[in-house]
Amino acid sequence: MVRAAVDTGTAELVADPDRPDAYTLLLDAAPQSHVDLADPTRLEFEYVRWLGDLLDLVAEPGAPIGVLHLGGGGLTLPRYVAATRPRSAQRVVERDGALVELVRRELPLARECRPRIRIGDAREAVETMRAGSFDVVIADVFAGTAIPVGLTTVEFLTAVARVLRPGGCYLQNVADGAGCAFTRGQVATQRAVFAETLLVSDASVLRGRRFGNLVLAAADGPLPVAELTRRGAGAAFPARVMAGEQLDRFVGRTRPVTDATATDSPAPPAAPFARR
Repeated sequence: MVRAAVDTGTAELVADPDRPDAYTLLLDAAPQSHVDLADPTRLEFEYVRWLGDLLDLVAEPGAPIGVLHLGGGGLTLPRYVAATRPRSAQRVVERDGALVELVRRELPLARECRPRIRIGDAREAVETMRAGSFDVVIADVFAGTAIPVGLTTVEFLTAVARVLRPGGCYLQNVADGAGCAFTRGQVATQRAVFAETLLVSDASVLRGRRFGNLVLAAADGPLPVAELTRRGAGAAFPARVMAGEQLDRFVGRTRPVTDATATDSPAPPAAPFARR
């Protein structure tokens, strides 16, 4: 095991006992990323698999795309995109420079995976980027256990929409518990900016039986609801996809979040991600 102090706490790299080239990255003892150096297409965490499925479906299989990753962690998804969509142009924004150096040193990137990495604040980075630069923007950013409030608002998503190309897609990882009130607000916020939205998660999270991850997707064009539903039904841990009228009922009368109304995302209980 490798342990090191980083800008945001203590990072640990724990080797997978069953796979010699696989590691889990912990931040302050919480699982943050899983990386398989021998097989970057192996996505261990459920929510990362859902993000990978969406990345598979947003364009023709194997076609290169432009991806902006907000939050770097172990660089699991940049590795996945490089393996499944060679020659894709990728940028990463990660605020923890010491974590980036640890990952680069201990979990070296393959030659074909060379994302441009910027150390800094995700919102500030998006607001200064050129319009129409990316096909996909992925937000997987946590400060400790909370999503920075500045990344949860209509104003932020308006900036995201500006940097997306026509037909581009925004993907967001959130964590929520009983009632999913925070997630309902995030879906309402996406709907205030984008024409189409969907949600994918484990049924037990949606029913409030456990705290866990939910992945949201938004775009101004069609989203791959049917294919994502098929994949979710056939997964080792089946996932539920919500869109259209079903998502209307989920959101109800929840209003979009703005810079003036944003509040912290919910804090997880102890050991919340039993099947993450």
